[in-house]
Amino acid sequence: MKRLLTRGLAFLLALSLLLGCGLTALAASDDELQDLITESAEFLLGSVDSPQVGSVGGEWLTLGLARSGAAVPQDYWDGYYAAAEDYVAACGGVLHERKYTEYSRLILALTAIGASPEDVAGYNLLTPLGDYDKTVWQGINGAVWALLALDSRDYPMPQNAEAETQATRQMYVDYILSRCLPDGGWSLTGSDADPDVTAMALQALAKYTQQDAAAQAVEAGLECLSAMQNADGGFSSMGSANAESCAQVIVALCELGISLDDERFVKNGCTLLDNLLTYRLENGGFKHTAGESEANMIASEQAFYALAAAERALEGKNSLYRMSDALPLISNTVFADVQNHEKQTAIEALAARGILNGRDDGLFHPDDSITRAEFAAVMVRGLDLETREGSTFSDVNSGDWFASAVGTASAYGIVNGVGGGAFAPEGTLTVQAAAVMLARAAELCGMDTQTDGSADGLQSADWARSGLAFCLSAGILDADIDPTAAATRCEVAQMLYNLLQAAEKL
Repeated sequence: MKRLLTRGLAFLLALSLLLGCGLTALAASDDELQDLITESAEFLLGSVDSPQVGSVGGEWLTLGLARSGAAVPQDYWDGYYAAAEDYVAACGGVLHERKYTEYSRLILALTAIGASPEDVAGYNLLTPLGDYDKTVWQGINGAVWALLALDSRDYPMPQNAEAETQATRQMYVDYILSRCLPDGGWSLTGSDADPDVTAMALQALAKYTQQDAAAQAVEAGLECLSAMQNADGGFSSMGSANAESCAQVIVALCELGISLDDERFVKNGCTLLDNLLTYRLENGGFKHTAGESEANMIASEQAFYALAAAERALEGKNSLYRMSDALPLISNTVFADVQNHEKQTAIEALAARGILNGRDDGLFHPDDSITRAEFAAVMVRGLDLETREGSTFSDVNSGDWFASAVGTASAYGIVNGVGGGAFAPEGTLTVQAAAVMLARAAELCGMDTQTDGSADGLQSADWARSGLAFCLSAGILDADIDPTAAATRCEVAQMLYNLLQAAEKL
């Protein structure tokens, strides 16, 4: 039934274009979009039975399928992750000497399936993006995709000790802004704006519109795109109207929270979705240009994730590239040393979401202690907090790997210093200190932290009693804990797991 509905819809949409796109409402229905996505997902799964690392049949396919919510067999996700691990290991963690979009693309796909790019076969794929000069060697492409990758789950800015110029997010934003053309658009080279590159630049800038310069550039970019749009609602690049250009503009509008029915992007009654669907074939694939008769995989993958972006917008979900809602889709065991551990579920659930990491040897070391800086980083990732600048501590330097996490945790009121303007980042975290911070995090999550219980039966500091009482009453801590003891990595995993479950964040 869905196949007949979808094919009938595609025919009516094609007919509507011939008649001046008078049936645009058909292209915007949530139910109909879901039907289109279902059939196109079947086409893609049938075309690529084993995705590998690569720009075709790899990351964009994985991203689209994961963000669409389509029914995908478990072994498909597991197979892709295994292929990614094998590829990264074979490369020795160096995906390319000069094209750093290779890292960004893989980061996006791994994030989409709920896997951590910070530990793939023992390599942190975020680290290369901390090298500004090497990242922007590709020009605007490098900066755009680095931002999209880093912001996909608000990853801390990676510190790259080998970089001649340590990158910041703002440097990438400024680079994109500096490449804006007089007409308001962007291109890889030359003085004429290209719709694909302009749309991608807008996708990357979407999270920075609180900055006046970025907001102005976005508005100018939208005007430029509107002026470039064809009479049939589509876009042309390199002299040819094509599906991919239309798809990229759809994604850009969705990232910016702009309706696809926005009057600036409706030409002669034709919306972007109307135009995109004219490239769609009966089998669910998409052509690159109107004159072709066979599906093109690049066009099919980009058109598919554009449909996913449109459907997510209709349902009020996070946009395509804002993946804090991405759930772990792989089922592999993360750490060999937590097999049959009483806290294995908590450890692996948080590790799969990129909240917890292993050590350099690939193991978790569940009984090791945890530092205050490590705990701050875990809390920021666990609560998916946007980066903010908090208190400045005398023993936290801007170049420290934990500086952003400590600043953010401080800004949200989760952590305080230890007195004298210091934070003691390398200091061992105690159970009672963890309880106090967890109670503050619970309040941040909207939980009521007032309790009739008490921690009077425990030997603890006075400042920790209310936090301990809440964590005990909420089931975040076990009653047999020693508040003054050093918290172990497995205990922290269980505490945070319990909190996120209680706050309905998992």
